[in-house]
Amino acid sequence: MHARIFYAIRDKGVRTMAERSQHLQDVFLNTVRKQKISLTIFLVNGVKLTGIVTSFDNFCVLLRRDGHAQLVYKHAISTIMPGQSVQMFEGENPE
Repeated sequence: MHARIFYAIRDKGVRTMAERSQHLQDVFLNTVRKQKISLTIFLVNGVKLTGIVTSFDNFCVLLRRDGHAQLVYKHAISTIMPGQSVQMFEGENPE
């Protein structure tokens, strides 16, 4: 029964919470990548990384700093803090 409801909702274009989360994550990462905004990334073990996102996929983020690249797995990321305000959507007022 639940599977039928899920597929009926999915076929009508309604996205699940996981799909919306992924989309927001992709929009954020793509915006900071395009604008070359410097980020501070805190990992779950407390390590602090800084750099610019050069690429990302569903599982990892490629961070570049001083000509060196670091491949960071998303499951290890706790927090991402941009160095400046990020305008992700048109008409959004930067703070």
